[in-house]
Amino acid sequence: MPDPLPPWPPTAPAFGRVLLRQVTGADAGMARALASDPYVTATGTLPLHASEQEALAWVKRQRGRHREGRGFSFTIEEQASGLSVGHCGLWLQHLTDGYASAGYAVAPEFRGRGFAAEALAALTAFGWSLAGLERIELFIEPWNTASVRTAERAGYAPAGVRRNYPLTGGERRDMRVYAALRPMGPAADKTR
Repeated sequence: MPDPLPPWPPTAPAFGRVLLRQVTGADAGMARALASDPYVTATGTLPLHASEQEALAWVKRQRGRHREGRGFSFTIEEQASGLSVGHCGLWLQHLTDGYASAGYAVAPEFRGRGFAAEALAALTAFGWSLAGLERIELFIEPWNTASVRTAERAGYAPAGVRRNYPLTGGERRDMRVYAALRPMGPAADKTR
């Protein structure tokens, strides 16, 4: 069994127009919207064109990620409207080694509005509240210029290439690695 994770944040991480909250059954519609994108379904556990039952099963899996010791799975919510616009996660299987990975996806109808970068900024700031976490990595396909822009807007920098990165379903692809390092200095010390 993996090491227990830090507790769920008492206050929802937020940045700009978004907050990150626990995934609930009400997010099944957002999950079905994400499932319309073949790339999203190739990189996660959500089936392509998920039915309502498959979307609810995905919600259940996301709700269990913290308890399983995998990390924090969040719904991205637009604060003003309360709408679920996407999903993101901070995966902490390597927390004892000082690093984690993150991922994000925004439902097609909400893309191009900066929600992904704001969610990634909120997720990253939350990550720095966790003792021992020094580096957060993103794995981005070389062709995915929108995700590269999102990473850069949230303060991530290129950190090389990961050859044969395993995707869900057993496929492997070369991925660009983007990384953020824990900020140094007096402001950073307040989070430890």
